[in-house]
Amino acid sequence: MKPELSIEFFPPQTPEGMDKLRVVRSKLAALKPAFFSVTYGAGGSTQERTFEVVFETQDEGKQAGFEAAPHLSCIGSSAPLVRDILARYKAAGIRRIVALRGDLPSGMADPGEFRYANELVDFIRKETGDWFHIEVAAYPEWHPQARSPKDDLLNFKRKVEAGADSAITQFFFNAEAYEHFVSDVRALGVTIPIIPGIMPIASFTKLARFADSSGAEIPRWIRKKLESYGDDADSIRAFGLDVVTDLCERLLKAGAPGLHFYTLNQANLTTEIVKRLGMA
Repeated sequence: MKPELSIEFFPPQTPEGMDKLRVVRSKLAALKPAFFSVTYGAGGSTQERTFEVVFETQDEGKQAGFEAAPHLSCIGSSAPLVRDILARYKAAGIRRIVALRGDLPSGMADPGEFRYANELVDFIRKETGDWFHIEVAAYPEWHPQARSPKDDLLNFKRKVEAGADSAITQFFFNAEAYEHFVSDVRALGVTIPIIPGIMPIASFTKLARFADSSGAEIPRWIRKKLESYGDDADSIRAFGLDVVTDLCERLLKAGAPGLHFYTLNQANLTTEIVKRLGMA
C-alpha cells in the first residue's frame, strides 16, 4: 500500500497571512496529499480564522482530491460548544477530525467538561457515530506531562479504545523512538495506523523553541551541527534537508504508513523532501 502524505497548517493572524497561505496550499496541493490538517483556535476571532481556513481547504479539495482535517481541542471547552463545531463540520461535508486535549487557555483555571482527549473521542463517537475519521496524537518520546512511559502508553490506548481510527505523532528525529513506540503499543493490542510527524528544519532557533515546548528531543549531533552554522541559512537548509530526508526514508522502510509534515505554513522544504523521497 502506498504511504499516505498529509500536511499541517495553522490559521494566519492577518489577511496578508491568509493570502500567503493560499499560495502555499496551492503549491503543496501539487504533492497530492490525502489531507491538510488545520490547527485549532480556541475562541473568538482565532476560532473564526480556523473555520475560514478549514472551509476554504475543504472546498478546494473537492476538485483537487484532498480533505480538510480540522484540529479540535477540548480542554477548557464545553459539550454544547463541541457539539456545535461538529455540526458545522458535518454540514460542510468534512469527514476527518484531529481530536486533541490541547492546553488550557492562559488565565483559565477550569479545564471544562473534558479533561483528556479520550473523553473527546468518546463524545465525538456518541454524537456523530462513524461520520468522522478520528485522528489522535501520539508521543514517541513521551508526552512532557506524562508521569511515566507506561502511563503515556495506557493513555494512548484509551484514546484508541474510545474510537480513534489513526494517530499522528509529535515530531521527532530519533527513528528508534518511533519504532519502539509502535512496538510497545502493538504489544498492548493497538492496531491503528500510527503516522510519524515530520518537522522540516528551516531555522535552528525556531526548531529548538518548538522542541523545548513539546518535549521533542534534538539529538546532540544534530543540535551541535546546526549551532555550528550560526546564521548561515543556506547551510542549515541543506543539512536539514539531508537529515530529514534520511529520517523519512528510514521510517518508510520500517513500515510507517505515511508521513505528516508540520510545514509552519511554508512550502519549499516539504516539497523538496517529498520529491527526494519520490512521493510527489
